[in-house]
This record gives sequence, C-alpha cells and structure tokens, in this order.
Amino acid sequence: MRALREAHGLSLAALAERLPADKGHLSRLENGHRKPTDDLARRIDNVLGARGELIANAHLDVAAAQDARPWETADLLRRVRLSDATPATLESLQATITDLCCQYGWRDARQLRAEGQGWLRETVRLLRQPVGLREHRELLVCAGWLALLIGCVEYDLGMRASAEATRTAARQLGEEAGHNGIVGWAWEMAAWFALTQSRCSAALDAARAGQEAAGSSSVTVQLIAQEAKSLGRLGDLAGVRRALDRGRHLLDHLPAPDRPDDHFQVDPAKWSFYAMDAYRLAEDDVRAERYAAEVIEAGTAPDGVERSPMRVAEAQLTLAATAARAGDLEHAVHTGLTAFGADRRSLPSLLLIAGEVDAELHRRYPREPATAEFESALHVLRQTVIGSGSPVR
Repeated sequence: MRALREAHGLSLAALAERLPADKGHLSRLENGHRKPTDDLARRIDNVLGARGELIANAHLDVAAAQDARPWETADLLRRVRLSDATPATLESLQATITDLCCQYGWRDARQLRAEGQGWLRETVRLLRQPVGLREHRELLVCAGWLALLIGCVEYDLGMRASAEATRTAARQLGEEAGHNGIVGWAWEMAAWFALTQSRCSAALDAARAGQEAAGSSSVTVQLIAQEAKSLGRLGDLAGVRRALDRGRHLLDHLPAPDRPDDHFQVDPAKWSFYAMDAYRLAEDDVRAERYAAEVIEAGTAPDGVERSPMRVAEAQLTLAATAARAGDLEHAVHTGLTAFGADRRSLPSLLLIAGEVDAELHRRYPREPATAEFESALHVLRQTVIGSGSPVR
C-alpha cells in the first residue's frame, strides 16, 4: 500500500481525502497495526489502481498471521546441513521424493507438507550415520528437493514466513551441494513470492538472478516465465513477448521430462500455463484466452476429471478476466465462480487472480447483481479459507 501510494505521489492525507478515510487509520494499515475491511481494501485498491492486488494481499496477511511456528521446517533443514553422518537406501529415498513432487498439483496441501517434513526427518536420521562425501552430498540434494516442495506448499497455505525460511534453506543446501537446479528453483520461488505480493521489480530481479545461477537447465525455462509475468505486471508487452520467445526456444531444445507431472519439471503444458499468466497480466487477451484453453484441455482428463486443478482454476479465472474486459459480464461471473470449486488451491495465486477479476467487475459493472454475486462468493471463499483457519485444498 505504501509503495503504491508513493508511486502515485500521494501523501497519506491526500489518499485519506480521496477515499475518504481517516488518515490515522490509514497510517496504522500501512504499518501493519490494523487490517482493512473488505470495503476499505477495495476502495484503496481502486484509488491506487492495484487491479485487485491489495485486496488479495490484505487477506493473505490474515493467513500469514496463522503461521504459529514459521521456523519449524527451517530448523529441520538446519539439522540436515549440520549433520555429518551417512545415508542409506538413497535410491528409495530419491524415488519417494520424486513421487511427492508429482503429488503437488492435486494432493491436500497440509497432508503433503506433513509427509514432506516426515521424510525430511528421515533424511536427518540418515545423515547422522557415518558418511561418505558422495552420500553426504546426495542426501543434501534430497533435503534440498524436500525443502523446495515443502516451501511451495507452505506458501500455498499462506504461511509466508515459513515458506521464505524454507526457501532460503533450500538455496543454501543447493549451494552447499553444488546443485544449480535446486539453487535455480529457490530463486524461482523467490520470484513467485514477490510477484504474488505485488513486488514486481523484486520478482524480476529474482528471476534474472536465478537464470544466471541455473544456466541452461529446465528451471531456467520457468525462471524466464516468471520474468515474463513480472514484465506483464509492469505493462511491458514487448518484453513479455521477447521473454516468452526466449523461454520457448530453450524449452524446445531440452529433453522431454521423465515425469512431466513432477512440479520441478517444465514441459509444454506448464509452459502454456505461464504464457497464459503473462499475457493476462499484460492484457493481451487474445493470447491469454488461447493459452487458457490449452491449459484447461491439458489439465482435464477425457472423463472430465481435473488432473491439474490449480492450473485449471487459474485458467478459468483468466477467462473470467478477459470476458469482463470484453464486456461479457455473464460469462465472466459464471467462469469465475466455477474456479472457486477447485479441490486443490494455491492461496496466494488464486486470491490474486480472483482479486483482479473482482476489481475489473467493480470498475466496469459496479451496480450489476452479477458483480455482487461474484464479490459475495469471493468473500465466502476468503472467510472459509482464511478466516476460519480451515485447510486450504
């Protein structure tokens, strides 16, 4: 809020006059001492042209406040790094970790986090045995992949402090093991975190730093995609196209992944998902709709079961946003409401895109019953997911 206000050249008094609102209350909001009501968050978002970002982040703050033990995973990872014992059954452990990474897109987030932490404890146990250099490095790599997975799930749950601590530990493990892929994914997570927190310049810096660290590997493709999304948020459509062309060229020259459902592998289906996001943010609606259709098709089985519920939900919200901008209010609201039924959600991404749709609807159709219907459903979703502290699935 402060960054956007200052970018618009507004003092707190000037912002208070435009809303209108109490200047002292706005100061307490900026300092994190108070939380805004839905109505005030929407008005601030509108005055500062935040396209729903402030609304989404206001609710994510509530989720983050529920993170009672933010350093739990980081403490496990610290024990891994300080251990000097040897591993056993490395091949079995590595296969298990790969299977867990393949479950990221559909499994209950809290269950996946708990199991990931359980295997992290097992990795600590193995490291406490006599160690050889090769085995020690391979166990550090196992811990690094587990940390990346747990950090992603923690962020999906709105546990921002835990997720950042886990991400940082994963990068340190990758650096200690000399594993550029893990280091690159840690930077990719930094870009994702920053982008969903409306820190576009920081997201761009992280995406570019990650590319430098990772070289020409699979994660570099996703880092380029995050660069494209950051440029889209900054309104640089030409930059978006250049980045996506560069990423697609690199992807086409990489071997096909053995497990395309692995969250830490990039395949053409995942590339369509990131291109969709970048073009929606840049308001290139024709391309955004085309890629959204590809994402929904790839993420839905022939029997109608959603194989990638998080991607499909965000594609549906993308179609809702483009429909709203095209003047099709009924289609925008229907498609947007459909996205709220996803069985597995990434809280920051879902609320951010839903906030974009909500802001678009209020800007274009402020008094329409359909707009109120979408707003009400989004409010219920936020209260169910955040206010009650119930699991995000």
